[in-house]
Amino acid sequence: MVLLRKNGNVEVWKMELKKENLVFRFAAEEDAEKILKIYKPYIENTTITFEYEVPAVEEFKVRIRETLEEYPYIVCECGNEIAGYAYAHRIWTRAAYQWDAELSVYTDGKFAGNGIGKKLYKILIEILKLQNIVNVYGLVTYPNENSEKLHNYFEFKRVAFFEKTGYKFGQWIGVTWFEKAINLHFENPVSVKKISEIDEEKVRKILNSV
Repeated sequence: MVLLRKNGNVEVWKMELKKENLVFRFAAEEDAEKILKIYKPYIENTTITFEYEVPAVEEFKVRIRETLEEYPYIVCECGNEIAGYAYAHRIWTRAAYQWDAELSVYTDGKFAGNGIGKKLYKILIEILKLQNIVNVYGLVTYPNENSEKLHNYFEFKRVAFFEKTGYKFGQWIGVTWFEKAINLHFENPVSVKKISEIDEEKVRKILNSV
């Protein structure tokens, strides 16, 4: 444990992780309870997510299963704990939007400062490239300095700001839209592949590359 900073009498510590102790893999329905444990504080204590109520474990299993039918859903494992997770999903349902995907990433607060969010984002983007996704988006509630830094790190463009578009905890909240092209905009784009159609060895190399 390393002391990050001290605010008065409050000490903020970081749990330092070694690369060899981290395992990146696809999520499974059996991970739902552990993943939900990470997500719960974001719902109850922040405006980072616009959800009001913590989903039931069974509902979360369905979310994982349905995401994995089309897109990557990745967890970062450290020992017996899940330190963070990230997934992609269809951002709009109309056929013309099939080359677009939204990215989401959440980390356990006690593992903050180890670059897990960056590693998860990198994996997502590289896998989505193989799926022939062209544009990826991050929707970030304002203010959210850490998420803005993450998207700037990956050279996303800030393309829109929806002012006072969500209401939570007695306040109206704005959302910044970040966009990044990860494949070329061909005149005749290649069909999008489901995650199950991607070469397993290529995916394995991506998971082991960070």
